[in-house]
Amino acid sequence: MNSLYWLVTITDRRSTDAFLALYAEFGVTVSLRTVGSGTAVQETLSTLGLERTEKAVLFSMITADTWPKLQKELRHRLRIDVPGTGIAFIIPLSSIGGKRALQFLTEHQTFTLEEESTLKDTRYELLLVIANQGHTGSIMDAARAEGAGGGTVVHAKGTGMEGAAHFMGVELANEKELVFIVSRTAQKNQIMKAIMTGADPKAGAIVFSLPVTDTAGLRLIDED
Repeated sequence: MNSLYWLVTITDRRSTDAFLALYAEFGVTVSLRTVGSGTAVQETLSTLGLERTEKAVLFSMITADTWPKLQKELRHRLRIDVPGTGIAFIIPLSSIGGKRALQFLTEHQTFTLEEESTLKDTRYELLLVIANQGHTGSIMDAARAEGAGGGTVVHAKGTGMEGAAHFMGVELANEKELVFIVSRTAQKNQIMKAIMTGADPKAGAIVFSLPVTDTAGLRLIDED
């Protein structure tokens, strides 16, 4: 499916609501929100006339049809090209686990199911699992049963989850855990299926994959 992307937005926390409101206008309603902080040195901040700010990091699903229109409005209405306003970028997805999850994530956007990404020949995939908080154990147990190694967990808050029960048959809590798992491409489908079927149903897990084009530090996986 080469027309679906993971949209990452980093902005000042005070601007978060403006970004979320704009995204909602374009049907980009399924987002995760977490926090961060800028890393610019004080000398740079002083030169630019900026203060060190706390950042908001937004994760959303977006289609190839929606992105150009949203990109235009980010520039015109939110002035994202002005230094210090924020950045937004998209990463191609290679697959999503389950038709209902796909329908949920693209409910208000035009999307045509196509073949997997042209990056499907990569050796590794990054599996991203969005789940209700407190269910990482059952997710990792299911993933490890199919050969996955460890995972990394990031805490976040969900937004736009009101329609989840209609598509997923489960209520999604506001508090989220985002689980990152790197796997061999050959094992990707088995691991994704194991998570969808083996994790605690209360987790409300949504899983999708991103192509990893290059790596460092995965020697143990290579030698396994």
